[in-house]
Amino acid sequence: MILLYVANSALLLFNVIYYREFTDFMTINTIFGYSTVSQGLSGSSLALMKPQDIILFFDFILLILGFVFKIIKLDNRQVPRVQAIALSVFSLMFLMLNITLGEIDRPQLLGRTFDRNYLVKYLGIDTYTIYDGLKTARNSQVRDSAGSSDLNEIIDYKNQHYAAPNPKMFGVAKGKNVIIIHLESFQQFLIDYKLDGKEVTPFINSLYHSNDTYSFANFFNQVGQGKTSDAENMLETSTYGLPQGSLFSMLGSDNTFEASPAILNQTSGYTSAVFHGNAGSFWNRNSVYKNFGYNYFFDASYYDTKPQNLTEYGLKDKLLFHDSVKYLERLQQPFMAKFITVSNHFPYALDKANTDFKAANTSDESVNNYFVTAHYLDQALQEFFEYLKKSGLYDNTMIVMYGDHYGISNTRNLKLAPLLGKSASTWNKFDDAQMQRVPFMIHIPGNKNGGIQQQYGGEIDVLPTIEHLLGINSQPYIQFGTDLFSKQHDQTVAFRNENFITPKYTVIGNTIYENSSGNVVTHPSKKLQKYVDKQADKVIRELSLSDTLNNKNLLRFYIPHNFTPIDPKLYNYKNQMKQLIKTENKLGKKSKSIWSMNNNKSTIDDYSTNAPELSNETSSENSSSSSESSTMYESPTQ
Repeated sequence: MILLYVANSALLLFNVIYYREFTDFMTINTIFGYSTVSQGLSGSSLALMKPQDIILFFDFILLILGFVFKIIKLDNRQVPRVQAIALSVFSLMFLMLNITLGEIDRPQLLGRTFDRNYLVKYLGIDTYTIYDGLKTARNSQVRDSAGSSDLNEIIDYKNQHYAAPNPKMFGVAKGKNVIIIHLESFQQFLIDYKLDGKEVTPFINSLYHSNDTYSFANFFNQVGQGKTSDAENMLETSTYGLPQGSLFSMLGSDNTFEASPAILNQTSGYTSAVFHGNAGSFWNRNSVYKNFGYNYFFDASYYDTKPQNLTEYGLKDKLLFHDSVKYLERLQQPFMAKFITVSNHFPYALDKANTDFKAANTSDESVNNYFVTAHYLDQALQEFFEYLKKSGLYDNTMIVMYGDHYGISNTRNLKLAPLLGKSASTWNKFDDAQMQRVPFMIHIPGNKNGGIQQQYGGEIDVLPTIEHLLGINSQPYIQFGTDLFSKQHDQTVAFRNENFITPKYTVIGNTIYENSSGNVVTHPSKKLQKYVDKQADKVIRELSLSDTLNNKNLLRFYIPHNFTPIDPKLYNYKNQMKQLIKTENKLGKKSKSIWSMNNNKSTIDDYSTNAPELSNETSSENSSSSSESSTMYESPTQ
């Protein structure tokens, strides 16, 4: 009992110290990987401790004093068996009650495991550690049984499924910077939509119809329980998320990946960075991004996260774009930079100071406010584009925008239906499936050959498409998507639940819908049934192969030509402004950052925003501080 007591207190103390450094809790792999911990804790443990930590040992002091002054005495009598069993059952009952209450307040808490902060908050540090240990043991067991021969079928499928690039599109953006903008919960129906005669997203609409933009009208999200993290995984690796839970959270810390940051860096010398105003531990990003090969990750600790600057899921979008400039301008070109917005996230709450768009009038507040936050996101995006043009980045940058998943859930679609000119009484599963369309736009300034594309595709297809536009052949890598511009592109869009959509048909379970009419095909011909069965088999096989690849971590056995597997220990997301400045100083006149090319001056003054949180004084302070290392702020409350 004494050993358990000491171990429990030590576990608590080590997690407190670890959290101060990483804003995250220790996993079993972290605990047993001493070298990783010692490398990650840049300062000594003593330096990270605070005077109030004495409270963690206050009980020990009381116990010692109790024994010294004989207030507490050892009782050598054996605990009665009935009493021991009763106490154990009583404890287990309360554990199950606690887990049940946690699941009620945060559905799929254990299934999705999207943030260790939530697990510890609801379950406690002990239960979380045991849960993580069981999960780690299960993953290890699956992986220990894997071998390189398990890759054979996957490689065969990859080779058969490969779609050669369109010669007219291959390399049209070669050498350009890549900016990827994650449009949180943004659905396709918002494009060109007018509420009470007013465009909800006028700027995004203008991009969608621009000749410089390849816009996809039939592009679908393919996420599972991992939601945003699933979308990121598909865009970065062209592999699917898991059938249950989030791949980022469950496997991302240990898996080997062939992700876009590493591919672009090793083939074309790209620097990579992610900008996101939420805690780095959310969706386990602070670990996954290292395994992807991202050079930099600017999470909430790099931004001013005063309460008025935040939404429920992090920094407001206008502030994210504005406050990221001081880091963006120091990246060496060419770079790939990803911005993850959050303001357009359920429950779509935005303070009055940031709202100038009238909400819809339904009985569901989240549906009503969805248009308000989408309009705010549109304004934030327009401000960022204006900055890119003024700073000189715009002309040499390919800008990719995508909606990660639905914003209005199937359960709320009935409230939305009248706003879309449809009847709630006739709304069905076909309509739900069609609502999974999200925007996907590739904006290449000066290209003038863009337009609205009608081919069907999904998030799994983004990586090979981007690679080919940059002049990088996707064939060496294991990817389940195909180039959207290729004549051999596979237009069958698989959903994580094994339903799928083709250009002519939507298949949900055993029901076939005709896309042109939405009607059920009650008596399909033998030819149609054979076609549907063939597509269903392909979808099931593709999802299964992706799951096998990820669950068994098979990419550790597969090294493409001229590709070096990523070593996450080489990446450190602390004090990154100093890292950026150090690189600039090392390169000297060869530095290709916007800062260096602007005669060592900041471009922050090129950024114009109407964000009420930013006064002229604040903007001036941000500009003057951009030559210094970043100020570290506390992460937002989870």
